[in-house]
Amino acid sequence: MSKYILAYYGGTKPKSQEEGAENMALWKAWVENLGDAVVNPGTPIGKTRTVKFSGDISDGGNNTMHGYSVVQAESLDAALVMAKACPQTEGGTIEVSEMMEMH
Repeated sequence: MSKYILAYYGGTKPKSQEEGAENMALWKAWVENLGDAVVNPGTPIGKTRTVKFSGDISDGGNNTMHGYSVVQAESLDAALVMAKACPQTEGGTIEVSEMMEMH
């Protein structure tokens, strides 16, 4: 089985604590549904900065990554099915990439 990173982009912040709690409940249900496929259920990411090859540093782009999860799956298609069920897709996008083994 390969590992896949699900990188989260965009989305909207909850308008209230209640909406935040509802979103978190949906997230937890999604993670529980994945079962043993979950390697890392999710890690939020703070402010993004960009370092260019030239050494210049700037603020991150308009659509910066704000978190990620890691799952195990038999194929990229299977990882995409997991990502499609994620509540993050409402108002945002998920990039799914296979994590390559370094030898």
